[in-house]
Amino acid sequence: MDQLIEFVGNHLPLSVTFLALLVLLIVTEVRRRGQGFNELSPIEATQVMNRRPTVMLDVREDREYQEGHIVNAIHIPLSKLNERAKELQKHKNKAIIAYCRTGNRSASASARLHKQGFETVYNLRGGISAWQRENLPLSRK
Repeated sequence: MDQLIEFVGNHLPLSVTFLALLVLLIVTEVRRRGQGFNELSPIEATQVMNRRPTVMLDVREDREYQEGHIVNAIHIPLSKLNERAKELQKHKNKAIIAYCRTGNRSASASARLHKQGFETVYNLRGGISAWQRENLPLSRK
């Protein structure tokens, strides 16, 4: 214990930085777990899609959706999700994987859906950008 105190005293900026990073890491993890949904990589998403009934939910704007989307995705822009959420009620027993361009808007959509009672909600980590980096198929129809 004496050595720890001596180390901290001799390396105060390093010790404070370490402590700050540790606190930030803990806070981030607690927030992530409290969101009510998990994140999936594109590969993990395809595994879920192959194992159980799944709905892909594209929350991007119309123009973005037309540039390319995951096959058979339901398109509801984030700005209209609250008013159109009833369209998803028939899919409540399925896994829902929300995505956007990078995963930020879809994280918000995933949290909203979880609060509305959807139990199996995922966010596509990295969004459609990550999906494309994995060379997974897109539809432009």
